[in-house]
Amino acid sequence: VQLQASGGGLVQAGGSLRLSCAASGRTFSRNVMGWFRQAPGKEREFVAAINWRGDSTRYADSVKGRFTVSRDNAKNTVYLQMNSLKPEDTAIYYCAADNTPYRMLVITAQHDYDYWGQGTLVTVSS
Repeated sequence: VQLQASGGGLVQAGGSLRLSCAASGRTFSRNVMGWFRQAPGKEREFVAAINWRGDSTRYADSVKGRFTVSRDNAKNTVYLQMNSLKPEDTAIYYCAADNTPYRMLVITAQHDYDYWGQGTLVTVSS
């Protein structure tokens, strides 16, 4: 099982990026998927998550109104659209998947996620 995150890069403040996380080895169409990030010198933190149906989401307060999480179960892929980026959004972004099927609660705690991708670096310049 592999989660492959992509789409990171260097962008100016105010710009946008779209991250993708493609899963392989099994389907996660019935599982909560999430995004986390780790900034230099800081602990990894929750960013956004989406339930298996795609109709319920949760966001960290720091990204609400700027980031949007979505998924395409047919492609076994979850996305993170990031708009109005700020220098403080600079971090390695990780996608993660829950192993419990049909969970209705959109989980935000790292220890509730069972599978993790390798991360993609997002750098926002001022």
